Amino acid sequence: MKPSRLGLLSQRRQSCIAPFTVTSITLILFFCFSARFYFYLKSPNVDLKGKAFTILYIPTSTDFAGLVKILNHRSILKNEKSFIFISERKHYQKRVKPGKYRIQNGISNNELINQLRLGRQEPVLLSFQNIRTVRELAGKLSHQVEADSASLMKLFKDGSYLKQFGINPENIFVLFIPNSYQVFWNISAKQLLSKMSTEQQSFWDVKRRKLLDSAGLTIQQLVTLASIVEKETNKDPEKPDIAGVYINRLHKGWPLQADPTIIYAWQDYSIRRLTSKHLKIDSPYNTYLHTGLPPGPICIPSISSIDAVLHFRDHRYMYFCAREDFSGYHNFAVTGAEHGRNARKYQNALDNLNIK
Repeated sequence: MKPSRLGLLSQRRQSCIAPFTVTSITLILFFCFSARFYFYLKSPNVDLKGKAFTILYIPTSTDFAGLVKILNHRSILKNEKSFIFISERKHYQKRVKPGKYRIQNGISNNELINQLRLGRQEPVLLSFQNIRTVRELAGKLSHQVEADSASLMKLFKDGSYLKQFGINPENIFVLFIPNSYQVFWNISAKQLLSKMSTEQQSFWDVKRRKLLDSAGLTIQQLVTLASIVEKETNKDPEKPDIAGVYINRLHKGWPLQADPTIIYAWQDYSIRRLTSKHLKIDSPYNTYLHTGLPPGPICIPSISSIDAVLHFRDHRYMYFCAREDFSGYHNFAVTGAEHGRNARKYQNALDNLNIK
């Protein structure tokens, strides 16, 4: 029996509708996925609860899962799933870069991921001053960058490693010129020392090296002398005078008799008045017992102290003593007799205040 004309038309309609339906469903799904993707990509997903920005630290060796934990702990994301979804599409999961990032409020997943993937960090302005000990230096630096004080101390004590910079553990302060330096937070301990070496070489330019030659000192010797001047006075105008006294003593082969080196030898910065007991300490930093400069700087001297030694004042003074008015300035003397009178005035002032 032949199929009727009506049956044939019905079959044709069904065969046409089937592919049309599949195509429609596919298009609908595609547009839904595209809309979802666009929404996840472009809509704001960083909510800082009213703050304009936040600082995000991503430690070295952090993987994607670790980063998501950090973002969750900081409550930075409005929608974690959308961040993960876009990260997968942008192949960010294996491109996590450590560092310090300034994250703006209200940015999208796309903006956040692009910033982190490209490693667009917020620089750290590294600074240090008034440093007396190597341990203090390591602590100061580790509070500003990722490298911890233990890893820094390990390098500071590694003579074979420091040799490449022309220094040793006793004069490592020579490598550090107190200033502000722009670095990335995730700089390693070794990279930091290399950075300081580069900056030190820039500091010792042609002009300073000519003055260094005129003074007849090496960089290590000059920085060591500058560190003593640094601890003798905080009055910049008289630093060249004090430097001149020490230069005169070095030229004549006299002991420097620098009180700050005795305090450094004792490692007791509470000492306010040196006694005969203090002056007998068996240490290469005891400049009352040993002539010449100590083995290395007793602190990181300021640039003003370094330049004061480079521009030391050429005079005949061989002595100086703190003024009895406790102004921070000093009385200078050519002869021992004159210095003795100045010293007695200062000692009497200490006695009157019962300073032991």
